[in-house]
Amino acid sequence: MPDKNDVIIINLDRPRVLRFGHRALKKMTAATGKDLDSIEVNGNDLDELEKIMFYGLLADAKEHNEDLKLEDMEDLLDRAPVWSEIMEKMQMALNAAFGQIEIDPNLQRVAAESKKTKKQSGTGKKA
Repeated sequence: MPDKNDVIIINLDRPRVLRFGHRALKKMTAATGKDLDSIEVNGNDLDELEKIMFYGLLADAKEHNEDLKLEDMEDLLDRAPVWSEIMEKMQMALNAAFGQIEIDPNLQRVAAESKKTKKQSGTGKKA
């Protein structure tokens, strides 16, 4: 099975974990007033970008006993080496949150063999 790590590190004032768990997504949608399908991550709305990053960084701040505030995000994001890293890491973290992972071809083969075996045994059950 491929090693798929969902931990995304972004270098700001220090290396920080960017993660969108259930709590972060719930707070983010409440703060933006948008459902998950409506949130744009293209970087055109900088206030929205700050909110998205804020909620993705909250768990890391809590783990480090920091009191991160939304108004801190402007200065914090200015610490990124390049603007494109913010966008890239945000997209990677959102992809990890929604399980957009590669499918292992070996697992597909095992599932196909399992279906074939059930058909041959006459169980008639769907896999």
